[in-house]
Amino acid sequence: MRDQARRRGADEELWGLTGLLHDLDYERHPDLETGHPRHAMAELEARGYPPELIRGVASHADYMGVSRDSQMERALAAVDELSGFVLACAYVRPERLTGMTPKSVRKKLKQPSFAAAVNREDVARGAEELGVELDELIVQVIEALAPRAADLGLTPPPAGRL
Repeated sequence: MRDQARRRGADEELWGLTGLLHDLDYERHPDLETGHPRHAMAELEARGYPPELIRGVASHADYMGVSRDSQMERALAAVDELSGFVLACAYVRPERLTGMTPKSVRKKLKQPSFAAAVNREDVARGAEELGVELDELIVQVIEALAPRAADLGLTPPPAGRL
């Protein structure tokens, strides 16, 4: 999200926090009818977080019925599923993120059994709503994740060790 904010001349801190916090309640309250992201929104509101952050959290969940009106809301929806998918792709590649291309990511998107929990329609719609070609968005996500490869456990193994 910080990378997306930088690309759009927006508030990196706000966008970064929104990306970081939008799923904070998912593991504890995964029920879509009464749980996620309602608990996160209530907690963030109680702690005085900005209304645009809280609205972004609401809008990322289609079932909440909150339209995506801002660039931040559209960016969150676009990179949420895609970031996880790109990470899944990287974890199964010996060279991890190094040399990853949109073509290789799209190939995995066509395999329903790979990272099956990722909604492929959400990935495509996210790029469309953001106004970016899917291949371009994939490149942006790879570029955003690459500097954090070591933190994400994505450092390629030494030559000759797999």
